[in-house]
Amino acid sequence: MDSLIPFTTSGSLVDCVDRKMLVVLRDGRKLHGVLRSYDQFANLVLEDTVERIYHGNAFAENFHGLFLIRGENVVLLGEIDLDLEDEIPHRRQVDYTALEPYHKNDVETKKQREELKAQILYEKKGFCKEGGEGDGY
Repeated sequence: MDSLIPFTTSGSLVDCVDRKMLVVLRDGRKLHGVLRSYDQFANLVLEDTVERIYHGNAFAENFHGLFLIRGENVVLLGEIDLDLEDEIPHRRQVDYTALEPYHKNDVETKKQREELKAQILYEKKGFCKEGGEGDGY
């Protein structure tokens, strides 16, 4: 009976080892690489890692190689279907250096929008700002 209970800890990652994975980090970066190892804290080791950035209908990749990720920074982890990976609909790959300034501008715009939203929620609804008083655990 116990064998039918699904893993809800980092032990559930055992089936993901040696597979190509997408990892989304808290800072918004999207990393693609082969999961080689993990530990009880969900710290991850990715091999052949590339960071992928997007702007409009274009994307670019920056190769990082071996990448160690602290588990608390992982927002999402998912397996990449190798059969569908190269069929990115309506997106074209461009050089990383050409797309990077646009991506940085998008990130800065999103950050400003989130700060404005937090300020409005604080002033009008009484929510505390993220990382502020009452946000610790």
